[in-house]
Amino acid sequence: MISTEARKKTPQRSTGSRSQRQTPKVPIIKKDFTENSPDLTEATRHPDLPRVLNLLQDPISEKMSDEMNYAGVVTDSLSQMGYLMRVSNVAVQEQICASIISLYSPDKAKHYGNGVCTTSLVYRRELVERSGLAETLLMSLALLEKQLSVKLHVLQALQILSRSSAVNCSLILRADGAQKICFHMNEPDPSGQMLFRSTEILWNLLDNGSREEVTKQLSNMDCIMVLKEAFLHHLLNGFRHYDQQLRNDLLVITTLIAENPSAPLIESGFAKQLILFATLPELRSHDPLIRNFKPTFTNEDFEMKKLLLNLIVVLCRDLAAVQLFKESRVMLALMLLVRPGSSESRRSGKARRSWTSVQQEELQLQALAALATVAPLMQDEYMACQANTCLLVLLDWCTQQGADSFLGQGQGFHGSGGRGGRKAQMRYCLRLLRYMASLSNSLINQDLCDQGAISQLIGLTRRFQERNEEEDAVSLEIQTDVLVTLSSLCEGDVHRKDLFGAEGVEMAVRYLKTDPAQLYSGLGHNRLVLSAVDCVWSCIVGCYTTEDLFLEKEGAFLLLDFIQSSPRSMHNVALATLLELCDNPKTLAHVEAWRDEKELTAPALLLQLWRKEEAEIGIKRDQHGRIADEKKPLLTMYQEQEPLESIPANTPSPAVIDVSENLRAKIYAFFCRLGFEDLPGLTAEDSITLSIVSSYLDFKVAEVWNEVTAELELEGVRPVTPDAEAVSAIVRTSEDKVKHVSSLQQSIVDQKEQEDLHQEKHAYEEISLNRKQQELTAKSWEHHVAKTSNYQILKESKLLQERSIESSRLREKPEGFTFHSTQISSLQTTNFCGRVLAINSTPTELTGGPLANTDLALERVPIQGGALRKVSASNSDLELPNTVTVT
Repeated sequence: MISTEARKKTPQRSTGSRSQRQTPKVPIIKKDFTENSPDLTEATRHPDLPRVLNLLQDPISEKMSDEMNYAGVVTDSLSQMGYLMRVSNVAVQEQICASIISLYSPDKAKHYGNGVCTTSLVYRRELVERSGLAETLLMSLALLEKQLSVKLHVLQALQILSRSSAVNCSLILRADGAQKICFHMNEPDPSGQMLFRSTEILWNLLDNGSREEVTKQLSNMDCIMVLKEAFLHHLLNGFRHYDQQLRNDLLVITTLIAENPSAPLIESGFAKQLILFATLPELRSHDPLIRNFKPTFTNEDFEMKKLLLNLIVVLCRDLAAVQLFKESRVMLALMLLVRPGSSESRRSGKARRSWTSVQQEELQLQALAALATVAPLMQDEYMACQANTCLLVLLDWCTQQGADSFLGQGQGFHGSGGRGGRKAQMRYCLRLLRYMASLSNSLINQDLCDQGAISQLIGLTRRFQERNEEEDAVSLEIQTDVLVTLSSLCEGDVHRKDLFGAEGVEMAVRYLKTDPAQLYSGLGHNRLVLSAVDCVWSCIVGCYTTEDLFLEKEGAFLLLDFIQSSPRSMHNVALATLLELCDNPKTLAHVEAWRDEKELTAPALLLQLWRKEEAEIGIKRDQHGRIADEKKPLLTMYQEQEPLESIPANTPSPAVIDVSENLRAKIYAFFCRLGFEDLPGLTAEDSITLSIVSSYLDFKVAEVWNEVTAELELEGVRPVTPDAEAVSAIVRTSEDKVKHVSSLQQSIVDQKEQEDLHQEKHAYEEISLNRKQQELTAKSWEHHVAKTSNYQILKESKLLQERSIESSRLREKPEGFTFHSTQISSLQTTNFCGRVLAINSTPTELTGGPLANTDLALERVPIQGGALRKVSASNSDLELPNTVTVT
């Protein structure tokens, strides 16, 4: 491959080979050559050097295979070009940078004679990456301390090399490129390109390289001070749009550095200054740094304000920054941004605000989001600012009349789902309240309750429940946060549970009636219903007043329905809630009365859960559900996989951990309240499972003793004789218990087999009787058909019928007895034929038809005819004759 320039300067193609063409030749430059090397000096003085560098900026090829055949030659040539940056010749160095930049120029439709074409941009980029030019250029910066123009060309080339190549970024970072680039940012440069191109290179390294490596290289005091100087210079002295954009870019890089815990942002004093700027213009400060600083409230200033708020959230990872927050009154500044009505005053023109209404709304939402991280770290300042009052007022503002007509713009990341209303503000306000209530700070929670937060939150959920519109993910998140907040406020306090009251119970019951199919909608119904169950546990259970109201509204039935229809991950909370509710004596009657659509009882449901739980944790059972391993009746698959090792006394063993990791302990406690005998609706399989459940505590105690014995053997400790005898007795007792349960299960299986055999015989007898009845029916029908087709058979049937009738009569007749025949003589049929009894009903002209009033006891026929008419009743009128005609 040769370039266009070479094609112009070489003779016409001859019939000789490719090696006979005229091409410029220069000595090979190696990577380890020093600046004063003779070969390097010779290359510097070679007359063909500028020409070669010019050739490399526009490579061409004659056929497609040339790219593959000459890839190695081109790669070596590019490497040589990078090594030539050590040549102390400004023209050569600038030509090298220009050639590199030209290699990354887009493909141009050029046509050359003799079938020559340009190489593709992808091919050129790939060869540049192989040559390692990026690393070589970066290393050459150390040789250009006093050559500003060449250094700018090198930075421009590095900017292009790192723009879209992860390989070049990796090469730059391998040579500590981020740190070296940062050191050159603040060098004197009248054009301002030094800082701009250095910032762009750092941006490219963050986008295309390893972000962790970049922040690690920049997380030192020297780099932080360079960034600090550059940022403050453009913040205080930059008024152009370009300066403000560059200032924001530096702030983003600083924020990414702040994510590294080892970055000395606080030690350098840069963090304190940034936090101080974050409180402007909400708070005034007498600090000399910002005394004369006046924000212009442009879009770039607005972006800087959002970046500073985000930086506060990032700095919260370092607890040392909390003291800076307190000194700079960050909590007060955030609460001033959050307060309701500030955007409305701007919108109504009553007060002149610094930001537009759209910007104010976005800052309000971001401040609420930032408070969710900052406020838990500054609880005293939170109370000092009366933040609870401010948040409840904001929540009331979100729900007051006209909230739906609020023209929320829904701008930014935090405004999603809140366009055209105040739902976004409500969402982040309730999220903050949830975070603060979950801290279990008695002062914060008591202050919320004193200000009526419980009734206000219940009223908010009722508003959502009474709406007929389709729920979205934001609405479900809001309701979930309300329920979690109520649970945190009422937990462990009977008085607050009493304040929860009938409205709260009604609200919780409505959530428990959620369609089970919605649990899998993906919008958050599963979290909402689970929060409702937790709300029942924290806000209802433990107070007899609310418990009775909950039971009256069939709350126990709803919990059992939820346990049956919910996935396994939700059973733990629901079953624990129902178990706590069973402390109320009235609950057991509800549990015993519960039935599902298939008449499944609560004990049968719990035993089904037990079997599913054992199948999930890998317990060995046979086909009938009986104990398969008598030495390990409760041991799970995960316990068997645990290696046997000695554990400290204050660390729970696997057998103890197993109690809290599955539902078996809760199901056992449930049956301790229901009892283990005379339970309705149990099958043989349920009875087998129940025998294991009833012995759960004995089996678990034996399992713990087995672990103790195994640990003693592992440590080589031999118990004293009385202890050894006690352990031996415990082991024998547990073995006897397992054998007893196994025999009981075997008897249940045998009884089930006998019942199945009896039912099978009974079913066979029914089949036999049905078959015989079908045969008799068929014979009867055949006889009936024969009578209709054969007169002789009809006569025989008639004779047989008469004999049968005659034999059924009394033989002895009383004196004066007169016989009246009921049959008509000389009939040739086997039917019973005789006199007919006919009853004539009253004519319709007298009754008036079926729609007339037929209270015959109070009516009589008028003389002139027509329908019956009501008249006053008398004793004589009530005796009406009934006429029956017999023919």
